[in-house]
Amino acid sequence: MRGEAPSRERARTLHEEVLVVLSLSFLASAVYAVLSLFEAPIRGVTVPSVSQEPWVVKQLVGVVFGLAPVWLVFHLLRRGGEGPATIGLRAERPARDAVRGAALAAVVGVAGAGLYTAAVELGWNRAVVPVPPLGRWWTWPVLVLDAAQAALAEEVVVLAYLVTRLEQAGWGGRAAVGASALLRGAYHLYQGWGGFAGNLALGLLFGEGFRRTRRAWPFVVAHFLLDVGAGVGFVVLRDRLPGT
Repeated sequence: MRGEAPSRERARTLHEEVLVVLSLSFLASAVYAVLSLFEAPIRGVTVPSVSQEPWVVKQLVGVVFGLAPVWLVFHLLRRGGEGPATIGLRAERPARDAVRGAALAAVVGVAGAGLYTAAVELGWNRAVVPVPPLGRWWTWPVLVLDAAQAALAEEVVVLAYLVTRLEQAGWGGRAAVGASALLRGAYHLYQGWGGFAGNLALGLLFGEGFRRTRRAWPFVVAHFLLDVGAGVGFVVLRDRLPGT
């Protein structure tokens, strides 16, 4: 997104807004993820990527409040006289966006599974549990809700909003994509170095795709399908996965 260079006051306001939004969401997660590297070893350790809370009501509360950063982004856009379309969340062509998202998920899913398996076996990554507690009547519905919440939160805030706002603040497109990708990698450091590297690469891929198309929905769809696929794959293959 190119345009006139913002005034110094406008750029400062946008940077402050971004810092507030991220501090209430993924920047805090990134800091805690970095600290987690010093709390436990990587090799031989298992970590959940979704809540393991055994009470379904708390699971649902977590999903609802996990979407608060998305709501905040929409609120800030409206207050600024903008709307979701400003960050690529346009409603037209939903079928095409869904197909592109599914194709992207298929490609990324194969590569990601290989990277994860290798990283765990080499001791560069902790084993990840990507499903809520198994054996409950609500396991699968909550898995789907978790995937939807994560896809919306990450791709709206970390991809579409962050890249757009940084560009509006005067950053170059590739610098904005790099910052977004670095943040995505950082808040996955709780998984280990494999999680960092894989999500850094994913962030660069998604970021460049968003920068070129200015459409966010394909990446929301791809993320949703990747998370659901990871959960299904874990349940089916958990006895053969490394580290589990």
